[in-house]
Amino acid sequence: MNFRRRRGGTEEPEINLIPFIDVLLVILIFLMVTTTYSRFAELQISLPTADAEKAVERPRQIHVGVTPDGHYAIDRTAVRVQDPDALAAEIKRAAGNDADPVIVVDADAAATHQAVINVLEAARIAGFSRLTFATQTTTPARR
Repeated sequence: MNFRRRRGGTEEPEINLIPFIDVLLVILIFLMVTTTYSRFAELQISLPTADAEKAVERPRQIHVGVTPDGHYAIDRTAVRVQDPDALAAEIKRAAGNDADPVIVVDADAAATHQAVINVLEAARIAGFSRLTFATQTTTPARR
């Protein structure tokens, strides 16, 4: 064991870096949280404008109704058909000279899937490719 004191009697000062690092980390976190980041676009683009009028004419619509028991109606007129070929002939007759009308399928919620598929198949056979389905919005029950 060495119990002797060093010569000069003073110890060298020692710097503790741990509190300094803690303070720097707190400042760094504060700056990261409070900094706002803005995005700069690389290209400034000016989009072209168009002064076109809205289309005044709506395309001809043919409504094909499907009842829960599988009966069909074209533009609210009941038709007695069972197969897609006969239904296609009726849809063509209803279209008249119109080349590509919109076929609106008004199917009852309880209608069978096959009855709706028959309408889609009839539209395909008739050569009409623009189809849509009519729906209704549900309203909350009043009390």
